[in-house]
Amino acid sequence: MAFQPLLRQHVIPLAALTTGFVVLPKTSAHADQPIADPIREIRIRKPIYDAPSIPSVREIAATTPPPASGITDKPQDEPSATTPRRPSPTDRLANELKRGRLLLHRWAVRSEDAVNGGMDRFMSAEHNFTSTIASLAPPKESNEKLLPGGIYVLVAAMAGSIISRNRNILIRFVTPIITGVTTANYVVPRTTQNVGNLVWDYEKRFPVVADNHVRISQGVRHFLETGKAHSQMGLAMAEERVQGVTEAVQDWVKKGR
Repeated sequence: MAFQPLLRQHVIPLAALTTGFVVLPKTSAHADQPIADPIREIRIRKPIYDAPSIPSVREIAATTPPPASGITDKPQDEPSATTPRRPSPTDRLANELKRGRLLLHRWAVRSEDAVNGGMDRFMSAEHNFTSTIASLAPPKESNEKLLPGGIYVLVAAMAGSIISRNRNILIRFVTPIITGVTTANYVVPRTTQNVGNLVWDYEKRFPVVADNHVRISQGVRHFLETGKAHSQMGLAMAEERVQGVTEAVQDWVKKGR
């Protein structure tokens, strides 16, 4: 019993000494040595209780996914080009409208070209007609007048038709033409020549008609030249006979004296 109080007196100071060695700092601090960075020492000092750390605003923004609306400063990843995209009803409607507009424009252009071509042909035909009629008119220095000359030609053709009224159909067809052409060559020769040249230009497009025209004109010209030669020969013979008769009468008159 007397031993226990003695043991207690020696054990308690020994425990206090052991605890002092445990909590004794390993680095010695001097009173005149200042702390290098007191703020850093405060920051790295651990709290007494392990409280959960609060994330910063940057960490929250980095871990938050982009909004569903797609409005963000970060560029969105473009879809892969290899992924086929089915056309939407709006795209199909746009394609149909485009095809319709192109078809309508093509038909409008064709219609406009057709109208322009028709007007060009009409204007060309009108120009050819007016230029042809103008080319048939006689020049001013010829002093030909178409109004009385045309009436004379028409009257001559009607007279030829009346003369050949009781003949066969060939004579009734040819006689007015001959009388009209003859009168035209006498009354309006320059106009008749222009009409003949125009007819010849049209006949050259058909070789058969042109050959027949040449053959007929040559036959008529040969007939006229032959008739002219015979008439000149008959006139010369008549003049020779008249001269012979005149000389005979003169001789007879001389002998009678």
